[in-house]
Amino acid sequence: MSRVPDPRDVASAGSAAPGHPRGPARRAPGRRILPWPPLDRLLQRALGRATEAPVIPGNRAALLVDGPVAYPAMLALIAGAKRRVHFENYILRPDRTGRRFAEALAARARAGVEVRVLYDWFGNLSTPPSFWAALRDAGCEVRPFGPPSLRRPLDLLRRDHRKLLVVDGDTAVLGGLCIGDEWAGGPDSPCWRDTAVRLDGPIARALDRSFARLWRRAGGGVIDLDAPPCPADGTVTARVVDGPPTHARAYRVYQLIAALAERSLYVTGAYPLAPASLRRALASAARTGVDVRILAPGRSDLPILNQAARAHYTALLRAGVRIYEWTGPMLHAKTVVADGNWALIGSSNLNPFSLWGSYELDVEIQGPELASALERQFLADLDSAREITLEAWRRRPARQRWIERLGAALLWLPYKLYSG
Repeated sequence: MSRVPDPRDVASAGSAAPGHPRGPARRAPGRRILPWPPLDRLLQRALGRATEAPVIPGNRAALLVDGPVAYPAMLALIAGAKRRVHFENYILRPDRTGRRFAEALAARARAGVEVRVLYDWFGNLSTPPSFWAALRDAGCEVRPFGPPSLRRPLDLLRRDHRKLLVVDGDTAVLGGLCIGDEWAGGPDSPCWRDTAVRLDGPIARALDRSFARLWRRAGGGVIDLDAPPCPADGTVTARVVDGPPTHARAYRVYQLIAALAERSLYVTGAYPLAPASLRRALASAARTGVDVRILAPGRSDLPILNQAARAHYTALLRAGVRIYEWTGPMLHAKTVVADGNWALIGSSNLNPFSLWGSYELDVEIQGPELASALERQFLADLDSAREITLEAWRRRPARQRWIERLGAALLWLPYKLYSG
């Protein structure tokens, strides 16, 4: 995949594209012969159908690496909001960092700005009701997503795992960062490794609509999103990958990227217990000469997932996939970049619980402006990781093998259930 086509040169995703005179002909019964559209147009059509979303040109994008960079950027955007702030996160801890965000949101609400906060009920079990009450008292609209319900008890399995901030419908930040001290770090505690992206332009309006849809699903009212048109003066082309459970939109994008990568495919996964079909896609790309690398956590806040993922290392290493384990405190990022030209950043983890079982939000970004920066960051991260070779992996202790098998066995049933 040497380049991602400029969507301005191709038909809109999912539409009937005009023929290309050099393509081979195809015939429908009783119809005239039509030539196949060019490959670039087919790629955009495939992406449009996989994500069920249009491609949006004219944006600006900036990579935000780790909490000490992302948090100040987010707080500055909140402080500068003039019309509305939409804030959504899986975890908002009642610690020093969480209080900073709560105070910033409350200050804008008191200033007359519309502020809506959507949090996941399960992810915030440790956050006391008084935390949310203080936000409501300041004028924020606050809603939990997915509290227990006798009418829909199985909804507890469908969590809102998204992380999103949209300000005035013009600027958005999304990625893998929750809100808590572990992401902020400190003098004696290095921050968790995570990635977000700031997006300015029309894509922010699409992300605002995504927030509004989930707000309504959580019981909130219809949000009036009328606002002046966003400037479309940027050079970044992007697409929202809004992933409700079972839609598997991010999964389908992963499959496309694995199938079309030409030179390199770099995946950073916090909980990389990938579905078997996706592992096979990565292995197939490696066998055909693509430089496929996976950066996984060396230690995890969910050790059972980490061990179950390691149970599948051998097959990937045999295929030529290079695997690295992060040696820092915790790797929480969820990104993929292909050929330095195509990127996916967001909240989706590389496992069926996330890809099929949760509400997730990612953005697919085309072109080298952002993707090359993400590729450089990936390669820089390898300096803080150790590579696992096939020879060394075969020599790992028997105890480690049994731990991996135990992790895989314990997760076998939920893994199958979420994989459909």
